[in-house]
Amino acid sequence: MREIILIHATGEDRPGITSMLTGVLAACGVDILDIGQVVIHDHLTLGMLVALPDESQAAPVLKDLLFKAHELGITLKLTPIGPERYETWVSVQGRPRHIVTLLARRLEAEHISRITGALAGHGLNIDIINRLSGRVSLADPGEARPACVEFSVRGTATDWTAIRKEFMDISAEMGVDVALQEDNVFRRNRRLVAFDMDSTLIQVEVIDELAKRCGVGDQVSAITAGAMRGEYDFKESLRRRLSLLKGLDASVLEEVAQNLPLTEGAERLIANLKRLGFKIAIISGGFTYFGERLKQLLGIDYVYANKLEIKDGRLTGRVVGPIVDGARKAELLRRLAEREGIDLQQVAAVGDGANDLPMLGLAGLGIAFHAKPKVKAGARQSISTLGLDAILYLIGFRERETLG
Repeated sequence: MREIILIHATGEDRPGITSMLTGVLAACGVDILDIGQVVIHDHLTLGMLVALPDESQAAPVLKDLLFKAHELGITLKLTPIGPERYETWVSVQGRPRHIVTLLARRLEAEHISRITGALAGHGLNIDIINRLSGRVSLADPGEARPACVEFSVRGTATDWTAIRKEFMDISAEMGVDVALQEDNVFRRNRRLVAFDMDSTLIQVEVIDELAKRCGVGDQVSAITAGAMRGEYDFKESLRRRLSLLKGLDASVLEEVAQNLPLTEGAERLIANLKRLGFKIAIISGGFTYFGERLKQLLGIDYVYANKLEIKDGRLTGRVVGPIVDGARKAELLRRLAEREGIDLQQVAAVGDGANDLPMLGLAGLGIAFHAKPKVKAGARQSISTLGLDAILYLIGFRERETLG
């Protein structure tokens, strides 16, 4: 019967340690059943699960391995693994895995403690923890960068809704964002990201900005806020707001367009997505005039929004064609995925309002961005503490893989 040994090596890292340890094993025809290695602050932790050729050769191999570790100044722990325990380990492969992503302005021990405690409480085991964000200098911190840690977990929870609710509570209490995604092939192959525009790609609601210049700012803002909370039917709320803009000089559109404040991280996010071959779309209940301006500025591929009707140089208070509401947003997203020849699971959608929920629910990765509680509760993921470029972490990119 072949003997199975778990080898755990720790010590100061330097080139060649793994090569020399596995070289001892190679000389004796040892099979590697599993292997993992991590280095934290120049300190190595290496694990190998090995099968020795037969029991008679176990002692000499392990003796040589211990001697080599001594030469290298490495601490070695050897643990025999029984055949039943090994087969049990083999049998769990292929079971569902999930990725939990923690996003924060600064990473604290309490954040990790609360999240890992929640996972353990629901019977989920952590296999791997990775830091996706860059290293931070304490002597010269410079521009503050966000912190991101990714947990790969396995297990079958009885109530995923309860886990998401617990993560939402942690997020609200601690000022962090926690995302839970199934770890599947689609997560690593997103190809299209669709954004709402107002209060998502830009920091304002354009219709409110137009209303201020028309002298009806308070009236329109109140309707807008109610619509974003889901208190009004979007089509009806848009008609009511637009009617208040009737007669506004169309030259005001250019004035507003020249002063659109981009959301934190928008330029960095889109520049990196474009570099990596993603297609970018705006699917908005706002207006094409401003969407087209952002298309030119950011290199966006598609713009779907409402077209303002203008006659004799003034707004008529109506739009041309069907209103882009929540249902139409979802339909446009579906058509766009078909046009690009991709599965909806390869699509990410980002928005802040109740009218974005159908689109967020349809996409493989739906993200409520700085959204109202009702929208956050209805979306599978949310970002409330960081800028748009935090989405790069949710897609799985490390900071060293990105620009800017």
